Amino acid sequence: MDTDVTAVRRELGAHLRAHRALIGPEQAGLPAGGRRRAAGLRREEVAALAGVSVAWYTWLEQGRVAVSRQVVDAVCRVLRMSPAAHRHALELAGFRSPALPEVVDGVVRPETRALIDGWPDSPALVLDDRLDLLAWNAAHRRLWGDPAALPAERRNLLLFLAAARDRLPPEGAEPLLRGLYQHFRASTGHDPEHPRTAEIVRLLTAGRPDVAAWWQCRAVTDFPPTTVTVTGAGRLTFTLLRPVADPGRQLLVQTPSGAPLRT
Repeated sequence: MDTDVTAVRRELGAHLRAHRALIGPEQAGLPAGGRRRAAGLRREEVAALAGVSVAWYTWLEQGRVAVSRQVVDAVCRVLRMSPAAHRHALELAGFRSPALPEVVDGVVRPETRALIDGWPDSPALVLDDRLDLLAWNAAHRRLWGDPAALPAERRNLLLFLAAARDRLPPEGAEPLLRGLYQHFRASTGHDPEHPRTAEIVRLLTAGRPDVAAWWQCRAVTDFPPTTVTVTGAGRLTFTLLRPVADPGRQLLVQTPSGAPLRT
């Protein structure tokens, strides 16, 4: 079997196991019963509710079998997955959206650069699906410094914000970093063994071992607009956008919430 296919099937199995551990029997419409050795539903309970055999579901969690979309949908319903987690499971099972035009690493269309440069007072970045920084505007440089001064391997939104403890108080850093990391997992799960993805997780773990549990979490989500206090700038709302004409790229825009942005 192709190594990449095996890796993605294992990732799907891990995704299912993580969500199975989060669902209690009462949530699935089952009696609580006696004491359980592990949190969440048992494999045989998921199999019965999804209409598959226990052996086959076990192989699915072990990454040993291909799966139909109908079965993925059934398992996701049993596990009460959010729309983002359900979509992630479908992508890992091979049911991805129609192929987009090929994306060239590091390349940003001139129209996308012109777009962020047209926001003189809103710090903005152009990112790829791994949240690596590809371009930035003058407002971002004024607020955060020039990303060009960072070593190439550290030009990543997660790495940058994880290291910005002097600018992000803990109560703001946690929801921001958690949300972006879960979005990162959703965007990169279809290629879990990509060397850059592994490098980012390694650098995050080394740089912020105090929150190692965040980097081990398997939750996925679409990043929602998140408002945090940035020291020296006030309350900012971080929003991710996708330009239709520049597939594979994301825009992170920071807009003031309340008082005007201080830069």
